[in-house]
Amino acid sequence: MEITDPLESVTPVNVSSYLREMAARQPYKRAVVAPVGRDKVDRVTYTQLNFQQLDQESDRIARGLDDAGIKRGVRTILMVKPCLEFFVLTFAMFKVGAVPVVVDPGMGIKRMLSCFQECSPKAFIGIPLAHVVRTLYPKFFKSVNTWVTVGRRWFWGGLTFDQLRGDAWQPYETAATTRDEVAAILFTTGSTGPAKGAVYTHGNFYSQIRYIQAHFEIAPDEIDLPTFPLFALFDPALGMTAIIPDMDPTKPALVDPEKIIEPIKNHGVTNMFASPALLNRVGGYGKANGVKLPSLRRVVSAGAPVAPANIEQFSTMLGEHAQIHTPYGATEAVPIISIASREILSETRARSESGFGTCVGYPLDNLDIEIIGINDDPIEKWKDTLMVPDGEIGEIVVKGEHVTRGYFKNPKADALAKMADDINGGFWHRMGDLGWRDSKGRIWFCGRKNHRVETVDGPLYSVPCEAIFNNHPEVFRSALVGTGNFPDQEPVMCIELQPELSNPDKKRIESELLDLAESTELTKEIKIILFHKAFPVDIRHNSKIFREKLKIWAEKKLGTN
Repeated sequence: MEITDPLESVTPVNVSSYLREMAARQPYKRAVVAPVGRDKVDRVTYTQLNFQQLDQESDRIARGLDDAGIKRGVRTILMVKPCLEFFVLTFAMFKVGAVPVVVDPGMGIKRMLSCFQECSPKAFIGIPLAHVVRTLYPKFFKSVNTWVTVGRRWFWGGLTFDQLRGDAWQPYETAATTRDEVAAILFTTGSTGPAKGAVYTHGNFYSQIRYIQAHFEIAPDEIDLPTFPLFALFDPALGMTAIIPDMDPTKPALVDPEKIIEPIKNHGVTNMFASPALLNRVGGYGKANGVKLPSLRRVVSAGAPVAPANIEQFSTMLGEHAQIHTPYGATEAVPIISIASREILSETRARSESGFGTCVGYPLDNLDIEIIGINDDPIEKWKDTLMVPDGEIGEIVVKGEHVTRGYFKNPKADALAKMADDINGGFWHRMGDLGWRDSKGRIWFCGRKNHRVETVDGPLYSVPCEAIFNNHPEVFRSALVGTGNFPDQEPVMCIELQPELSNPDKKRIESELLDLAESTELTKEIKIILFHKAFPVDIRHNSKIFREKLKIWAEKKLGTN
């Protein structure tokens, strides 16, 4: 299915027009399906909207938002769980030109509130629990003058979703937003520093949708199981049916595998997004129980490096032609690079497990990806002399249409992450990730820039070093940290053992891990092993390890702080 490119032929630009286009093409195809309970024989019951209904419902809500003062350019906190109303509201906000402000509630109440306050929002749309939070911390919402409750409104006043909806549908004239006009502010998880509000324009979203459709070859009959709520919003624009899973999206590592497998079989799901943690949990269950999922054409896993063993395990459930794709990107720019399981398992796996890094694949068409020298300071202007030769580790940088231009009112973050390109036009985004390019043009990820350990003998990089230790059968995952300060750090390898081990012999395992470290030039400097019960991880994907917290823990453990 080919999607027209309004950036080339139509102005103004509003990302909600993708929904209108799909409603015209396939009005009666299911757009969103959500579980609502179970019948007397324990079968899941569902509620749904087709594309025409979703378009019309978002028209009704758009008119209600407009009447309530939530208009073009109004920054609006959106705190709604995945459900039909989540889709209706988001596309309604795009239609009026309002700006959703989206923050992961799992980052913690104080950090979440700080993000909201930073944006000076004028409106707040949320479920009852979200309104309870904002009533307990009123000083963070002084700028808000319009409140909407999705669900039962208690004592806090304001409007309800049902009141916004009105009595009858009438076509709503979409706001004439422009390509460079702000469409949304999406906050990063803050897993490697303070959370930052990435500013998405309507042009960014348009390009993002085009890249996803073209790279993954999304067909007209696709059905998606999006286990990450924000990715679910791409489905209506891509013409895919979104099946909302019965799970807590903030805890993918603890998901009930049956509640993921069941909707895939019920609906013939063809596409699925899964964080590495969810992929591992469902894949382990599926392999152990001989589960087969023949309807799946592709699985997309992102959010952190995906171990080849994890890919191999989940692949046991897939048909001959299905693949697991591991696209690479960040909140500010996604997707930009991708590779699929066939190439990983047949070629790059052995090198990854030997410490070469994780191969994230080839740059997507028409994107510029380069590797520049490692530098912790701002770089104002792009110069070709910044680039390092192929094979040398440096920082990954990207330039392209769907790369966000900056952060919301955060010039310090802009200075560290953005470089103007006066030579070729546009700007470059510094990913903050380290990697290198091989002779085939593939990029290999070697970890975050601020996770490298600088020793007197030179730098150590997290992902390559950890791969050596992850080869031990009793290791679930490892994390390299450096105690002390640059450039004289002591490398320490933190180890989380396999969860099924009831009484592990840690002395034996430590000795074996030190032997592993000594066996390669890459890790021979690592002389300290520390066992940690359960690594702190990000709330969004349960996969990114908070190495900053582990560093503090290790320093306390060793008495070096």
